[in-house]
Amino acid sequence: MTAGCMVSARTAPRRVAGVDEAGRGPLAGPVVVAAVVFDPARPRINGLDDSKQLTARRRELLHGRIVERALAWEVVVVDVDEIDRINIHQATMLGMRRAVEAVAAWTDVARIDGNALPRGLPCVAEAWIGGDARERSIMAASILAKVTRDRLMLALHPLHPHYGFDGHKGYATPAHLAALRLHGPCAHHRRSFAPVRAAAGGDLSFPPAAVARPLPA
Repeated sequence: MTAGCMVSARTAPRRVAGVDEAGRGPLAGPVVVAAVVFDPARPRINGLDDSKQLTARRRELLHGRIVERALAWEVVVVDVDEIDRINIHQATMLGMRRAVEAVAAWTDVARIDGNALPRGLPCVAEAWIGGDARERSIMAASILAKVTRDRLMLALHPLHPHYGFDGHKGYATPAHLAALRLHGPCAHHRRSFAPVRAAAGGDLSFPPAAVARPLPA
């Protein structure tokens, strides 16, 4: 899937903005989107991979190398209020558009992990299914997004230790669901997600537009 004008093989762009997200599926916390553009003239960073295939320690190490070596990069945090207002899919698309806009001046094409493209992108764009295993700039974006989101969830843990955010990062693990049932949701839970509403007895209010089935991370 491509947005914007078509690019011929002879003029194939070299500066790729890889775009990926972290945190579509969790019951709590923001969704985070990153975009990374590498300079094709510089040596490659060794060890890049889909963030889910890397240990937390390896992701942290690569995070530092990516931000140091990238031609341009951006991380966008879309908070829980925005997710509940427009739904998780639209919140993710919004974050992707903002990330691409931030690096567009250094970009020939944006390659976005997944099967959908945000509207109104400022450059040619392609949706790459499984892109975080195929395109190095998408791998880098997945690492920046994952590390940023994990750091945010770790920072929330001391404020709400009974939920165990430091362990599951907001995902719907049995321990998290049990804590939700026991304590009810906090301000960082996504009120448009069914398990959160159920834990509050269905009494949580949110705009009708936010009703959407959560997509997998």
